[in-house]
Amino acid sequence: MTVTRPRRTDPLTLEVVELIGAVVARYYQEYEEAAARHGLTGAQARVLSLLALEPLPMRQIAQRLKCEPSNITGIVDRLEARQLVERQPSPGDRRVKVAAPTEEGARVARSLRDSLDFAREPLAGLSRDERLALRDMLKTMVGAE
Repeated sequence: MTVTRPRRTDPLTLEVVELIGAVVARYYQEYEEAAARHGLTGAQARVLSLLALEPLPMRQIAQRLKCEPSNITGIVDRLEARQLVERQPSPGDRRVKVAAPTEEGARVARSLRDSLDFAREPLAGLSRDERLALRDMLKTMVGAE
């Protein structure tokens, strides 16, 4: 059986792309506002949120956020000056430094995550099966397993 893919100019595909863009724009707007309430830039908040998952070397932070390592160094410097992040020796290689959140940094990262609720209410209106289907479609789109 041959599966036909929609053309890029298909009206439904274009509508879906526009809706995804609107969701992303709303997410970033709310993220920037949440970051500002904590006196952070959006980039600082993203780094702090990433580090709350696990301590990482600068190069890995840059790779995950798709930016230059020199930018990450400056962001981590500013987070460190605010005592939200600290540099530590890597457990696997003591020559390598990782950035890790301090207790206050972890608290701020939780607060940031908890304040991002623009999608929670609409998602709560979907059934569990609908949320699973949406998750699976999004994973397919981003190439996640």
